[in-house]
Amino acid sequence: MQRDGYQKSLWQTTVHSVTSGSGELPYDILDVVVVGAGITGLSTALALRTAGLTCMVAEAKNIGFGTTSGTSAHINTILELSYDRMIAKFGEENAKLVARGAREACDRIRQLAKLHAPGCNWLERDAYLFAKDDKQSEELEKIVEGTKAVGLPASIVDDMPFPSTFVKAARFPGQAQFHPARYIHGLAAAFKAAGGVLMEGCRVLEVEPKDEAVEVMTERGTVRARHVVYATHIPPGVSILHFRNAPYRSYVLSARVRVEAELPAALVYDMEDPYHYYRTEDVDGDRLLIAGGCDHKTGHEEDTAKRFQELEAHVRSLFSVEAVTHQWSSQYFEPADGLPYIGKLPMADDRIYVATGFNGNGMTLGTLASIILADLITKKGSAYEEVFDPARVSVVAGFANFVKEAVDVVGHLVTAPFPAKRMAELDELTNGEGRVVQHDGRSIAVHRDEHGHLHAVDPACSHIKCTVAWNGAERSWDCPCHGSRFSVDGEVLTAPSRKPLQRLDLGA
Repeated sequence: MQRDGYQKSLWQTTVHSVTSGSGELPYDILDVVVVGAGITGLSTALALRTAGLTCMVAEAKNIGFGTTSGTSAHINTILELSYDRMIAKFGEENAKLVARGAREACDRIRQLAKLHAPGCNWLERDAYLFAKDDKQSEELEKIVEGTKAVGLPASIVDDMPFPSTFVKAARFPGQAQFHPARYIHGLAAAFKAAGGVLMEGCRVLEVEPKDEAVEVMTERGTVRARHVVYATHIPPGVSILHFRNAPYRSYVLSARVRVEAELPAALVYDMEDPYHYYRTEDVDGDRLLIAGGCDHKTGHEEDTAKRFQELEAHVRSLFSVEAVTHQWSSQYFEPADGLPYIGKLPMADDRIYVATGFNGNGMTLGTLASIILADLITKKGSAYEEVFDPARVSVVAGFANFVKEAVDVVGHLVTAPFPAKRMAELDELTNGEGRVVQHDGRSIAVHRDEHGHLHAVDPACSHIKCTVAWNGAERSWDCPCHGSRFSVDGEVLTAPSRKPLQRLDLGA
């Protein structure tokens, strides 16, 4: 099981049963083509097939290639946008609707896990959020009050199962955790058993609406469908949604500790900026700590490997770590106003749908998206349709963030601020290093692999020509504007780019 990074996650290395997808493209018009085989795509496809619709999943690489196999796998009703802020931005009724959706999504995961993926280690957990100073303590009080206002349980507590000092802590029951790769492979097997068509290695290149159906052109040929769902974390191509979502990377590690009693039987979060998150996982008799944090905007960190070092040092300050077993990073998209975009793709044909902007709650919101999208397609409406409408423009709630991200993008449309390098300086590149250099008036993105061979590509992102940046930890070229990511040879790893970076011949 591969994923969109050089580092191996705990999940991709501990999958027992792998379901694959292959075969011939359907000739007849399908009801739905779902693009992407992560938790959003497979949950949506299974819901549609269960409702009796003909459905195909088109995956560019393999099941779980994207963020689903890079998550820390927290299942939350408590979201990144806290309910007190949600009430202030969108009103109490809308906040209650979001809370209802989060509960429904968690219930859906529980049901599907028991039915289709009993080996995915589903466990219901309490969550704890703790403050370390007076300012955080005041914020925590508001979070608890907002959570209770939307009908979810929350309380201030005197103790928590975590080895850290704190000024104040809060408990939120009804959260959960699971093994995400085992879960989605269970969904994939159920989808295929129900007659669904699953195609791996089937990148979607273009979608063209026609009168009779939407033509979906892939690397394997063309298929026709009455509806198309982009479950690709961010839609490919150029969309207004790329200017309403900011890409971020988060860092995760799993570790074996010497004193197992230290491990929390809970989901735990501090209130730092960026914050840290913790939980445990029992994998084949080995109980591991999973910790994450050190987030930053994609393409905005020169030394990404340093983030792993910082995370490990932080974890070792709290736990008696025996060994770090895995470390990995993954990408998420932060929406401008704090809520995801789920529904019809703005400024596109009415038969094309999208789900994006899940922030750090992809497992919950990806599942909620499957509920909403299935209802929109089969019932022509959803109770959640308006609050998550991708075409919404919330000036009060999101305009400031929208402007901030848009200005940031404009800043990266010009040549990135790298000093000019002579080609002779390529000799300074160590194995595993990448750099953008200047030669004869043009920029070149160069990487020297572990064997000493040079790989060169044009650093202009094929999306809208922002200059990519080197991600040393994952050995990829990352776009700081909209989150497209590419391999060392320019192959697309992550949308929104559809086309690879241009490969260059250094003549040596």
